[in-house]
Amino acid sequence: MLEQTILYQEIHQQPESLNRLIEQQTANIGALAAAIRSRGIDNVVVAARGSSDNAGRYAQYLLGAANRLPVALTTPSLFSIYQRPPRFAPRTLVLGISQSGKSPDIVSVLAEARSQGQLTAALTNSPGSDLAQMADYVIDLCAGDERSIAATKTYTGELLAVALLSALLADDDGCLTSLHEVPALVQKTLEMNDATATIAERYRYMSDCVVIGRGFNYATAFEIALKLKELTYTIAEPYSSADFLHGPLALIQHGFPALVISPVGALSEEMNRFLRQLRQRDAEIVCISNDAEALAFGHKQLPLPQLPEWLSPLVAVIPGQLLAMYIAYAKNFDPEKPRGLRKVTETR
Repeated sequence: MLEQTILYQEIHQQPESLNRLIEQQTANIGALAAAIRSRGIDNVVVAARGSSDNAGRYAQYLLGAANRLPVALTTPSLFSIYQRPPRFAPRTLVLGISQSGKSPDIVSVLAEARSQGQLTAALTNSPGSDLAQMADYVIDLCAGDERSIAATKTYTGELLAVALLSALLADDDGCLTSLHEVPALVQKTLEMNDATATIAERYRYMSDCVVIGRGFNYATAFEIALKLKELTYTIAEPYSSADFLHGPLALIQHGFPALVISPVGALSEEMNRFLRQLRQRDAEIVCISNDAEALAFGHKQLPLPQLPEWLSPLVAVIPGQLLAMYIAYAKNFDPEKPRGLRKVTETR
């Protein structure tokens, strides 16, 4: 039974792990926020791979929008392979994000940052890891042992840690109140489990698709596409809706699957225009949204609860996790053993 798999259990453990992160790490993240303020940090560099890199994309949007901090994703190979690390700008926070904290290339970025005298921090589910040893501040994701190869609860933990950092850095009590509601909203979203299983049956023969989001949910598009690749072996390509119009739109023909993440927010009007274009080109749309107009464009709908747009990635990824798991099951693939993959990937 799928319900007995580690992946299923870990997806459904997310409300509990997110609650634990809020309870146990808010003070620690507050200390990092205080250090950022006291040292006059005015830019951030994120070092990450895989799902953690997608959490870094969320940090780019959130820390940029809410805290006016430019955020760059680093190029670890310059540090580990070419051994030509760039000089960090003064007053930089170098943030390593890794569920295992073991990948040598990510560790090398923080080691170099420390040697250059920069502020370093790690978001990891392994607070005793090599990455944590290189960090001035270590944020434990508090996800518990994550055994599934496909990361789920550590990914949402990374998003929540970034969101907490942003809210504490802004000293915004309203944002903190909204953050405390996230675990319950994730629990509510998990109620679509059975409906998602039914939808997944339609896509058991899907071999390729696009996954589209923008703004805060650009990260969500990348993460859902990754889950579809890992678990269902589908060629799932992630795009910003804006980038998609610059050429990839030509992919769309009758019945081509397009999974679109479009929660209520600043992009609603633009995303609805985009969805209309997809319908006009006869794409088959799976829509993840809490916007009634956006959902109406979907051949299949995965409705979200109402929440602020900046927090929507924490909830919008849940239907994608469920969909990837159930499509894998429909294809008769073992979600516990994605071919050629292992839990910890150590790249140089």
